[in-house]
Amino acid sequence: MIPLRSPREIESLRKSGAAAAMILQKLVAMVAEGVATADLDAEAGRLTKELGATSASRGYHGFPAHICTSVNEEIVHGIPGPRKLKSGDIISVDVCVEVDGYYGDVAKTIPVGEVDEEKRKLVIAAKEALDRAIEEARPGNRLFDISHAIEETARKGGYSVVRKFTGHGIGRQMHEEPQIPNYGRPHTGPKILTGMVLAIEAMLNAGTHRAIVLEDNWTAVTADGRPSAHFEHTVAVTADGPEILTCPRNSQ
Repeated sequence: MIPLRSPREIESLRKSGAAAAMILQKLVAMVAEGVATADLDAEAGRLTKELGATSASRGYHGFPAHICTSVNEEIVHGIPGPRKLKSGDIISVDVCVEVDGYYGDVAKTIPVGEVDEEKRKLVIAAKEALDRAIEEARPGNRLFDISHAIEETARKGGYSVVRKFTGHGIGRQMHEEPQIPNYGRPHTGPKILTGMVLAIEAMLNAGTHRAIVLEDNWTAVTADGRPSAHFEHTVAVTADGPEILTCPRNSQ
């Protein structure tokens, strides 16, 4: 069963979403040539503590860091470390925190310096795919309307969608029902209802959809080595339509 959140719970989820958004916003401002992914993680840890939040990633099934940092061909779950960013890279930063028992989850792909046309267009398409998917998170629509919006946007740009990983419900746990694939037939799946809270994720690859998990048992990369882009927001379904809980304006 997909949990439905009360207005009081939605307010709690706004707080966790605001914390996640603020952390991501500050990390995005740090991204530059020469910055190590470990530097981003250290700052994420400091900010998380400052905001009275807890990282949902650190310690999750043994994950060793506060955030995920996925560079170029890395799709998701990249582990921060000594790797320094170079001009021409793209990096996906994924932040999930818990505040007072509720979770907020957000991700963004950021170009480092001047990137080539393939990466630039891929990042734009992934952001558009997320925006279109969020618009489908309305009462009366079906769950796979969200999925189809991602898939259709990707296909129009000549990209594939990641099939191995999905978006998900979120609330009292980081991962709840339902799973939200990046592909699906429109007008199918469970009906979307007021009170659902969804972590909607758009994951687009420049080449094949196939993913390989590296020996660290976390980092997922594209099977052909071509770049991947990832955008995510935590979204509440309201009677008036989707409310993005991880928008920067909620973090002021």
